[in-house]
Amino acid sequence: MPSSHDDIAELRDQIRVLRDRAELRELFDRYVTALDTFDGTGPDEAGFRALFTEDATFAFPIGVCTGVEAFAALQREARDRWARTHHVSANHRVTLDGDRALVRAQQVTTHVHHGGPGPVSHFDVGGHTEARAVRTPDGWRLSHVSFRVVWDSGVRLPELAGVRL
Repeated sequence: MPSSHDDIAELRDQIRVLRDRAELRELFDRYVTALDTFDGTGPDEAGFRALFTEDATFAFPIGVCTGVEAFAALQREARDRWARTHHVSANHRVTLDGDRALVRAQQVTTHVHHGGPGPVSHFDVGGHTEARAVRTPDGWRLSHVSFRVVWDSGVRLPELAGVRL
């Protein structure tokens, strides 16, 4: 018969797993929200440092890079292409392995084109993101993020005409 000490230890382990999963989902949500935060100054590297490891790697159809600085530059370039974007993620699956984790989420993104008066066109993309995360002294941080396009629709920008999505 298990002792109450064993029961408490088991409950602590279960709580840690639940807390880790919640923290990782929130980390991913903060990442997706940051992609749509347009404050006129572009992405904030300090804000990205709270999401990623310094040597994080990124793989997207529009570019591949390593490091927070390079990611911020890639995001500034991407944001200049569109008037607005709107990222939605769902079905977050978190796989824990000690101080490492894998987060996989479905994602739909709308890219609103710059336009003048009249109807504004947009480019929509659906796919999934896989992100690896590590526990650091400052909490969970994403160490690798990749996005795989499953479908797209709408008006592509001319510079994306040759990009295989």
